[in-house]
Amino acid sequence: MHLDDLLDSKQALPSLPRVIAMVLNELNREEPDLRTVSQLINTDIGMTARLLGLANSAQFNLTNQIGSVADALAVLGLDQVRALSMAAAVAGVFKAVPGMEMQQFWRYSLDVAKLSRKLARAAHANAGLAFTTGLIHACGELVMHLGMPGQMRWLNDQVGPLAMRRDNAENHLLGYSYVEVGAAFAKSWEFPDALVDAIAHQRAPFLNDVCEPLAGVVHLAVWRARAHEDRLAPGALADSFPDEVALTLGIDIDEVLQEDAIDWTTRQETTSFVA
Repeated sequence: MHLDDLLDSKQALPSLPRVIAMVLNELNREEPDLRTVSQLINTDIGMTARLLGLANSAQFNLTNQIGSVADALAVLGLDQVRALSMAAAVAGVFKAVPGMEMQQFWRYSLDVAKLSRKLARAAHANAGLAFTTGLIHACGELVMHLGMPGQMRWLNDQVGPLAMRRDNAENHLLGYSYVEVGAAFAKSWEFPDALVDAIAHQRAPFLNDVCEPLAGVVHLAVWRARAHEDRLAPGALADSFPDEVALTLGIDIDEVLQEDAIDWTTRQETTSFVA
């Protein structure tokens, strides 16, 4: 399927949920009414659960659990709640995707989000934005599975959807990959330009005079999380390390290679994503 045809497919590229559109409209006001924001989010039980699950993730290193949307607004602030609300909505619209094991997908995506947050701090980048970007960086994969399940089923038999060389296999078959599709999806939902650009350039963050530090952070995080999925041995891990990207960002190899680079996501952490 041609990329333009895929992006024109309403079945493959879901529209922004009404409740999120209303939340964003309120948050974009000069003086948002936090009570209205809280009430709107609470009308969607699933999204509320996903939002609180994200808010209580290792991203924030909070001593106390966040138990309500009002607590999240008070502790995290408007910008972070806006980003997490959109990320929670993404999980909500992609519940059942043919050919994808959704609990595995969100576990992997949360790993990328956590790694992106950690590496962003090391690179003096925006850790909150890095977390959100990492979380949705591979949603193009879900769009592709919805839009062309037959081709993706065949490709999955050749290369797993979370394998390290997946984007190369998709480019060879289609001329594009989940990277371009994911950027188009994020743009259609009006995610911040910095996030859209990071998704679009995650494969080659510093190619042809492009300089996208956030994309570089996600590039490293994706490599490490997929290496974890592929269970690479230490030697293979070191051999495949994207050293040029790490050097450009000023990130030490030990920040990425260590086995306990993050608290790897558990099955329990992904429960709200697939409920």
